[in-house]
Amino acid sequence: MTAYVPGLSETDLKKIVLSIQQLAAGRSNAVGTFTLTANVATTTVTDMNCAVGSNITWMPTTANASAEVGAGTIYCATATILNGSFVITHANNAQTDRIFRYAIHG
Repeated sequence: MTAYVPGLSETDLKKIVLSIQQLAAGRSNAVGTFTLTANVATTTVTDMNCAVGSNITWMPTTANASAEVGAGTIYCATATILNGSFVITHANNAQTDRIFRYAIHG
């Protein structure tokens, strides 16, 4: 779930409090989905919330994505976590339904 983000000039205290409550409840705008690219060994995910030093966590949402995790062939090297993107290394195969949800922390 996404969190409400008040503008820099927001003066309505209720909106500001709502934003803080949503963050405390675990909501975040630093989430998304990615599908591993078929027939190559890496997939680049672009996300403006990503920065050097961020931690990326993911959850498979399809059987083939889960099999990728189970095989131990998916990882994200620290050196590939950049400002605005991260690179996932994975098995090179023709599957087009290896779909994941992800969250960026930090």
